[in-house]
Amino acid sequence: MSSIHTSARSDAPALRLAPLSQEPQTEQITDLSWRQADEDVFVATNRGEYAGFVSVEQNVHVVHDSHSRRIGSYPTLAAARQALVDATRPPSRRRERLRRRILERRR
Repeated sequence: MSSIHTSARSDAPALRLAPLSQEPQTEQITDLSWRQADEDVFVATNRGEYAGFVSVEQNVHVVHDSHSRRIGSYPTLAAARQALVDATRPPSRRRERLRRRILERRR
């Protein structure tokens, strides 16, 4: 398994994510480092912990999370990487409150 850097530098600054709602939140930073494991496999880590991978199948980039669950297929490597960033982003407080209310109604 080689560790060839791709165009996304592993020493690049953290990607700062904008909050999804107008509600006050602490700033969230997702810091994914990418390594090319093979010609068609790119592996991501978040602060040293495995975060997922992107595999290239024909002309499609398939994203898997840290539990190897398929997230989706994307036409470009950049779009696939962004999908993994979005999947590793913690849910907003507003979305969590909504989820709890929905679950309480089902009881």
